Amino acid sequence: MASRPLLPRFLIPFVVLFCLSTACAARRVSVSVYYEAMCPFCSGYVVNDLARIFQNGLSSIVDLRLVPFGNGRVSPDGSMTCQHGEDECRLNAIEACVIRLWPDAEHHFPFIYCIEHLSLIQKWGAWESCFHETGLASQPVIDCYNSGTGRQLELQNAAETFALQPPHQFVPWVVVNGRPLGDDYTNFEAYICSAYDGELPAACRGKHLAIAQHTKASRGDKRDPRGLATLLALCIALWF
Repeated sequence: MASRPLLPRFLIPFVVLFCLSTACAARRVSVSVYYEAMCPFCSGYVVNDLARIFQNGLSSIVDLRLVPFGNGRVSPDGSMTCQHGEDECRLNAIEACVIRLWPDAEHHFPFIYCIEHLSLIQKWGAWESCFHETGLASQPVIDCYNSGTGRQLELQNAAETFALQPPHQFVPWVVVNGRPLGDDYTNFEAYICSAYDGELPAACRGKHLAIAQHTKASRGDKRDPRGLATLLALCIALWF
């Protein structure tokens, strides 16, 4: 006696579409930025370069991680020193608290941008004005800092920064999908566009890299055609 199909035949097109969309779904590009609050190069990168992805739509395909610590040092006794002094340690911890409290980059980046803009024009002492500028609540951040949580977050950021392979050579140190960009960090948007597997947003038009052709040529390998064929075979097996 013939077995009955597990799925009605009218559902087959929908199953095929589901299988294809599941197999081909594009992943966001991971972008990690290791920096310190009062470094002029870091502030310039955040304000003049990184902010663009929130204006041109690239942020929709990016998983952005900001890691404030930079070139600081941690002594064996756990004490911390920062390259630009105690004010930088404080701002690093404040930014770490904001990132922890509002994990979505769309929410915390405006505050980071505000502080880094003040740092760029050497008015970092007015950082509390960023609460008014961005609408974020000040008390949770102050509590985070005063409770020592900000310092613990900084120690975590320090450990992550020290563990980078290869080690960071300067800041900002920008890593796209695990690849450090080194001196080419201001060209990060082109690396994002080259690494993305899905339909490219309009902001990627006209952005080219010497590595782009090779990267795009291997893009099919990232989708794993053999794995796709296996998934389709499993879908077909469900029908009969």
